This record gives sequence, structure tokens and C-alpha cells, in this order.
Amino acid sequence: MNSALPGRARLIALDWGTSSLRAYRLGDNGAILDTRHLPWGIMRLPQSVSVGAAPAVTSSGFELAFEQACGDWLRAEPGTPVIASGMVGSAQGWKEAAYLDVPVQLDQIGSALTVIDRPGGQPVHLVPGLIQRQGLPNVMRGEETQVFGALGRDDAGDVLVGLPGTHSKWVTVRQGGVTHFDTFMTGEVYAALRGHTILGRTMSETPAPDMTAFEHGMKVAGSEAGRAGVLSTIFSTRTLGLTGALPGHAQAEYLSGLLIGHEIAALADLVRTRGEPSRIVFCGEASLCRRYGLAAQHYGLGSPEVAEHATERGLWRVALAAGLVSTQS
Repeated sequence: MNSALPGRARLIALDWGTSSLRAYRLGDNGAILDTRHLPWGIMRLPQSVSVGAAPAVTSSGFELAFEQACGDWLRAEPGTPVIASGMVGSAQGWKEAAYLDVPVQLDQIGSALTVIDRPGGQPVHLVPGLIQRQGLPNVMRGEETQVFGALGRDDAGDVLVGLPGTHSKWVTVRQGGVTHFDTFMTGEVYAALRGHTILGRTMSETPAPDMTAFEHGMKVAGSEAGRAGVLSTIFSTRTLGLTGALPGHAQAEYLSGLLIGHEIAALADLVRTRGEPSRIVFCGEASLCRRYGLAAQHYGLGSPEVAEHATERGLWRVALAAGLVSTQS
């Protein structure tokens, strides 16, 4: 074994999404021994190159990215199990992993892993996504692992797990099982409106976060004007600028507040209809969770908790449920 590696690895866990790849080397009880962050999402993978006149040995982009992420770890500690979640298991990924139907117990996810057999190499176990067929269909890949990691081992009540991001997910967990989830394309819509519509024409770069402008937009979403809906209120990003009420450097923050405000206002209505959860937990980037936390308080959802290391913890717990690691590890 390579003595330069800290501790003894029990599991190599990969969080492999559309735009990036995070690799975790986990030790006893899922302790984080090492991490790596690479730009190799499933839509942008490394390519084989030829050296001199000799043709390169061809290898898939997934294999090349995998080698960069954890190849040396596996050579130093052969036989270490590998698990991966996220878009790597999508139809555009390394191998498609089937969806599990909601409702589903979280510990059942570990019994439905898809295996990528790598001739001469360690197999990779892919975590399935979740699909909700009732009403308008809904899917997730990767978030189910974060939800598993966000929950405490003794969570028996109703928990609402929020995962803000490009496609925000709101996942209802009851008695250790996912019973329902909603998706809001808030982050992607924000990027599209800012980069590809007239609203972006009058925006300028923000030197620092402008929470005053953010909160202004957040509150407009729930005001009398907000009752007209998001397609109406987003135009105020432009008109407030034209009338001099909102400077260019504040317009992006105002738009962010509007969109997040509409999302949380709608969520609050859904929560009141379905029943209040015992607690709300966020998983995500700290500054984004802060913004969502402000909106949650404003719209009567209280002060959500923020789960730390939910992805790594979730991958460990799925591996534990699958028997890839043991409680003695």
C-alpha cells in the first residue's frame, strides 16, 4: 500500500454530474480521507491523444476521467469498492441505471445498484435515480443520495429536504421513505433570462452580493403584484431599471430574489396543503442556502437546518445498505 495515502480506504465514492466529477476516498465509518474535484462532467470528458506517429490506445472518456479521479487510489489499495451517483447513470452517462418508483424506502436504493464491469479493473456500482409517475412525471438523479445523507439515522417523522440549485428539488420523506418530490427550474431559468433575454441588457456586474435588492425581489413575489405570476413580475426587472428605481448592478440580484421568492411562495402553499413537516433541511452551496433560508423565513417556513457533507454521507449509507461496506469498516 502507498504509505503516502492517509488512513485505509473502505470506499471510493463518486459524485458524477453533468458538469463536474467529485471523488471521495472514505475510511472507517465514512470518514473523508481525501477528495478531488475535476471538470469532467458527463457532457465534457477527456479525450485520448496520439503521441508521435503511434496511434493512442483508445479508451472511453469515462474511463479516462475515472482514471484521473481515482486510478492511483485503486492501484494503491486494490479491491476497494467503488460507488457513483448522479448523471453518470443517465441515458447519456457511462451506463444507464434504472429509476426506482416513488414511494420508496431510502435503504432500498442500495438493493438496486447497476454494475459497470471494467475488464481488468474494479467494477463501479451506480446508484439508481427516482421517478414519480403520479400526475406530471418527475425524476431525479444524484439528489436521492444527498437526501439519504441529509437525514439523521433516527429521523422517523416527516422531513422536507430542499436541494436548491439549477433544478431545485423539494423532497418529502416520511418514515425513512421518499413519498413525493417537486422540481423547480429556478436556477436554469435565472441563467437563461439573464443571458438570453432583454432583461440582461441593462444589467451590470455586481461587485458584491446585494442582499437588499435580493430581498426586494423576494418580497415582490408574494405581494399583490406577485399574484399576477412570475411571467408578469420578471418584467419589473427591466421597468424598475428604466425608471431609475433599480440600478444596473442590482438588477440580477433583484431577479434572483423574484424567482426564488416565487418558488418558495409556491412551496409554502404546497406545504400547507400537504401538512407541515417536522423539520426542513437544506443541502447545497452555502450562499445559495442562505438566500433560500431568507425566503423560507419570509414565507412562513421557519429557519431550515443545513446538512453538511450530505453527498459523501449519502454515498456511504447507500454502500452500507448494498453491503459494499460494513458497520465494522
